[in-house]
Amino acid sequence: MSNPVFSNSAVFGEPRRTGARRGGTATAPQQPQYGQVAYGAGVGTTGAQAADAASLENMYQSPSATTADTKRLTYDDVIIKTGGLLALLVVVAAATWNFAPQLWPIGMIAGLVLGLVNAFKKKPSPALITLYTVAEGVFLGGISLAFGSIAVGDSGTSASVIVLQAVVATMATFAAALFLFKSGKVRVTPKFTRWLLVAMVGYLAFSLVNVVLMWTGVAGGEWGLRSGPFGIIIGLVAVGLAALSLIMDFDSIKRGVEQGVPAQYAWSAAFGLIVTLVWLYLEILRLLAIFNSGD
Repeated sequence: MSNPVFSNSAVFGEPRRTGARRGGTATAPQQPQYGQVAYGAGVGTTGAQAADAASLENMYQSPSATTADTKRLTYDDVIIKTGGLLALLVVVAAATWNFAPQLWPIGMIAGLVLGLVNAFKKKPSPALITLYTVAEGVFLGGISLAFGSIAVGDSGTSASVIVLQAVVATMATFAAALFLFKSGKVRVTPKFTRWLLVAMVGYLAFSLVNVVLMWTGVAGGEWGLRSGPFGIIIGLVAVGLAALSLIMDFDSIKRGVEQGVPAQYAWSAAFGLIVTLVWLYLEILRLLAIFNSGD
């Protein structure tokens, strides 16, 4: 799996990792057999038999237990928690943009630390996931203003317009990835997973080399090796990788719902989606900044 939030999870991973084939997946409570219901030591009295008949009647007339009744993960849980975290992220980012954009390095470091902690926790922590979202909001608010200011240049486009374009493009890409996954046009297969993993490792290596070259002054400019047409091509590749990672995330969430994992893991699913969406937004924002700056 590409997203460490899901790949390191014992509940969202492949069945061979979660122990589903070894009987490790949570199973629904076993219904008592007909001959065992309320029949015991006191079965000899007429009153006990009447009570047993009434219990059976109530059992068969009662509605089936839902995932909410059994405290299992549902898509609604994931949607609600993801929407709440996204709203918090936007509010914090907007506040940072307007009042303290210089704090983005603090948000970046805090977000990285909290992201690693949350990714490797066995059980989700709503408090730590919320703190991660706040830190990412601080980071995105400041870095968005910085990228937008670089992109203004001679294009005449304001920083806020470029950021708005990046937000709209991120949401459109998310919707397209969800449609492709739901329609079955893109399937998550072992071959797909291996290909995406190799591509992401290659992109990570390129990004690290580019950062080192920029720090040492070998590659000048605002973007280093990502300047000009080559930078735009790399940016498009990165956006594609992030979109494919979203499809992997959707597949992991679907597996978790189908396996009946506990409802508390909706926090993990929402956190994983936030991680990928932040990456996607940053790649689109950088791509727009490079395109508008003419560097």
